[in-house]
Amino acid sequence: MSAAPPAAAAPPLVDVHGLPAVALAAPDGSRATVLLHGGHLVSWVTPDGRERLFLSSRAVFDGRAAVRGGVPVIFPQFNARGPLPRHGFARGRPWSLVDARVDGTDALAVLRLADDAATQAVWPARFVVELTVRIGGPRLDIELAVEHPEAPAQDGTPPAPWRFTAALHTYLRVADVAALQVLGLQRLRMEDAVRGTEQVDLAAQLVPAGETDRVYFDAARPLLLDDAQARLRLSQQGFRDVVVWNPGEAKGEALPDMGPGEWRHMLCIEAAQIGQPVALAPGESWIGRQVIELDEAAPG
Repeated sequence: MSAAPPAAAAPPLVDVHGLPAVALAAPDGSRATVLLHGGHLVSWVTPDGRERLFLSSRAVFDGRAAVRGGVPVIFPQFNARGPLPRHGFARGRPWSLVDARVDGTDALAVLRLADDAATQAVWPARFVVELTVRIGGPRLDIELAVEHPEAPAQDGTPPAPWRFTAALHTYLRVADVAALQVLGLQRLRMEDAVRGTEQVDLAAQLVPAGETDRVYFDAARPLLLDDAQARLRLSQQGFRDVVVWNPGEAKGEALPDMGPGEWRHMLCIEAAQIGQPVALAPGESWIGRQVIELDEAAPG
């Protein structure tokens, strides 16, 4: 993680439903909004003025609960795969703004979360996490950097290695989840939580039908989401796995923070590190990245 530039470089914060946020605007007209609560990206607008992320009309902005939509940061535990609260605690913690500026043709923001008494009460580890959001043209670039500081605990105890899992829980806005396809998942080992099965997916494309909750492991190649609204290319580095999720009708209509029928207009494609937890010794760091690009040749 590089040293932060002077705080004066950061623009003033804006208010989003009562929560402080940083608003990014690139010279080409692309825009993004990132809450300090959870380091949560809640909006990404491409230069054509189209919103590309899904945000529920009933999303809760109380500074405690995770916001339904955008890109929640999952750290240091994915889902209920461990002893911590579901999806860890990063998405419910206040982050600090390190930097926000226009960099050539792009705009970017860097937010930071470090351990404190509240996090150590549930996970006794020293850590620093930085989230970098960069926009420009038809492209969104999100980087999650995790560092294990070398400093000992306050009582002088030497730092110990620790392990974590993580994800960028990206909610994409789609025209109709039942009328799209995701390409690039063929022949990957897949864990299907809805059916309780684990297998190699041989289908040429994924067409979500009903509730979808899958983890694809060792997903090295880029993915293509193709629907009537847009064609998006998704690539990742550092993250080894991909999660595809939609609650389906029954669970979607039952979610208190999702409006009627809104489950039809979102699909989560998450860059994730699940199958092999990352182990960091003192002084080590890890970086995961997800890049989403709009195929401008496609309609929408």
